[in-house]
Amino acid sequence: MPEKEPSLLDYLRSLLEQQPDKYRSYLHNNEEQTNVSRPYSEVEKTKFKFSFFPLLALTWAILGQFFLEPVRRNMGWGILCYALAGITLMYFLVVNRGQFQATKKQEKPWLVSQDVRIGFLFPATVFLAAAFWFFKDNQFTLLNVSLWIIGIILFILAVWEKQENPQPTKKKIDLFAVLILIVAVVSIFFRTYELQEVPSEMFSDHAEKLLDVADVLDGNTSIFFIRNTGREALQFYLTAAIIKIFNTDISFLSLKLGTVLAGLLTLPFIYLIGKELGGKWTGLAALFLAGVGYWPNVISRVALRYAFYPLFTAATFYYLIKGLRTRKRNDFLIAGLLLGVGLHGYSSARFLPIVVAVVFFIYILTLKTKQEKNHLIWMFLLVALAAFFVFLPLFRFLLENPSLFSYRASTRLLPIEQNYPGNPLLIFLSNFWNAITMFFNNNGVIWVHSIPNRPAFDVVSAALTFIGTFFGIVQSIKQKNWLTTAILVSIPLLLMPSILSLVFPAENPSLNRTGGAYVLVFVIAGYGWSQTASYFLNDQSTKARKNLIVILCLGLGLGCGLQNYDLIFNQYREEYNLNAWNTSEIATEIQRFYQEDGETDNAFVVPYPYWVDTRLVGINAGLPRKDYALWPEGFETVKQEPGTYLFILKPEDVENVALLQNMFPNNTLYTYSSETPGKNFIEIRVQN
Repeated sequence: MPEKEPSLLDYLRSLLEQQPDKYRSYLHNNEEQTNVSRPYSEVEKTKFKFSFFPLLALTWAILGQFFLEPVRRNMGWGILCYALAGITLMYFLVVNRGQFQATKKQEKPWLVSQDVRIGFLFPATVFLAAAFWFFKDNQFTLLNVSLWIIGIILFILAVWEKQENPQPTKKKIDLFAVLILIVAVVSIFFRTYELQEVPSEMFSDHAEKLLDVADVLDGNTSIFFIRNTGREALQFYLTAAIIKIFNTDISFLSLKLGTVLAGLLTLPFIYLIGKELGGKWTGLAALFLAGVGYWPNVISRVALRYAFYPLFTAATFYYLIKGLRTRKRNDFLIAGLLLGVGLHGYSSARFLPIVVAVVFFIYILTLKTKQEKNHLIWMFLLVALAAFFVFLPLFRFLLENPSLFSYRASTRLLPIEQNYPGNPLLIFLSNFWNAITMFFNNNGVIWVHSIPNRPAFDVVSAALTFIGTFFGIVQSIKQKNWLTTAILVSIPLLLMPSILSLVFPAENPSLNRTGGAYVLVFVIAGYGWSQTASYFLNDQSTKARKNLIVILCLGLGLGCGLQNYDLIFNQYREEYNLNAWNTSEIATEIQRFYQEDGETDNAFVVPYPYWVDTRLVGINAGLPRKDYALWPEGFETVKQEPGTYLFILKPEDVENVALLQNMFPNNTLYTYSSETPGKNFIEIRVQN
């Protein structure tokens, strides 16, 4: 006979008799039966009825960024829509708070092999000390470079950890591999399409760089190039190698090939960092956004050293976080070597050692035992030592010429050239806000490497960055995820080279000095994309939902790609052409003069304030070491020599136009009509 079902009165009596467990088994069994009998669809519907909220938040964020675009900027509506996106995400967090609780992981102790081969380490120290001694007079020589390379190789052999080679597994070509290939092709297209035309002209910084490259080709192998307030050497040696290998001459294209290559090499590391953070789909999303993004493309195409900052940020950060996850010493060694090479690339990379130190500090907070912390400190010292050994030539130059090495950064941080335009603390806070919001609001006014006064990101990437930042903060706080914390903390640190322009705050924000930050911001944006799709699908990965998310992702990708195409190949091209002087057109006219039997030394450009850099005319004309400038004081010297001459002047230089016509009565004046408005110039041909 079945046991009588207890009534509510029976249950209350059991509590008064201090026998709370009397009917618990019945209640437990009854609850199980209730759960079993409950329809599966009803359970799922209750559990995941808010799964569309991240998608709704993304819609609000896209709408908010839409209102922040320059052509329709409405700050009020933009902030309101972003606020609604934030409220939607907060509500999603509240109703799904159980999904965001920290989970305890049973992990092995954080221990790393510390075996060192003294037989290699001691001679490595000797060779590196000898190299340091011979790194003098700011010159690379066969002797000191040989000692340096041998020392680094011996150091690597001393600390390299032997590992068993796993059997290679055959990977099938699946849908994901096809998507990776497609994104790679699209990224290469965005980096190389119309490379000669976008950007079209050089400016004075390019002249300085190409003259340094010419010095390298002439045998002047400097460690630090002091022309134009000083520059690290990596780009000049890379460009010289490109010229030798591809026979591209001392040209704008030679510079572009090196920096575009650096930009492309950055992309695999962005994918790998994204994969470490949120899996392969996060990596794929980050790869696509960075591949088509206007910011990475522009600073790669402009052909200056800017592209080396994100490259070595991405490579160093990846091997660092990989080493922390896998506990493999070789990853830390590679991270240190890459960090050292990066310090030879672009001065903004001098903030990378601080980022590395902060990441180690964040990770050490997760360790429990003193032994684990000691092992981590040893790995930090390994990274620092490897980086220092690669940095060694620059360290010698720094000791000999501290003011030259730090001049550029010092003039931005300290009142050397002029006083602070206000309270330095307030300037710092203003700079910080402007830099941290540049992805959504304003990337600065420098036409060389940006479209002035527009957001650094396109609409889709900015909205995804907002979503990804929210989920990143939640993961960092609620789930105690050290990697998310490290990424979020590293982003403002990588912006510091621009933020610390306290003497010239108008230079902040700038896309060049902040370039390292885009690596991690695109990872965060990719994380936002993958998390939004993941929460929408959740355990209800029905065919209808999958099809819908595919359509939505294709729409996001298409919208992102089309806007970035317009930003790079239309808006940036037009803005750049309107601001850069047309030295290539002047050089073409000079070459035409030569073809008509004019002599090489008989063509001149008369300088005028804020006009063309006459050295660039020589580079474009195929004579990179020739400066075509002829100041009015030299007109009389030309008059004394018979021959046919060509003078090129700015139309506004009416005084010198009249002077030349008076001095040389037998002249022909011609106005060259440029393809770009406002870039015409005067040609005066003289038969003396």
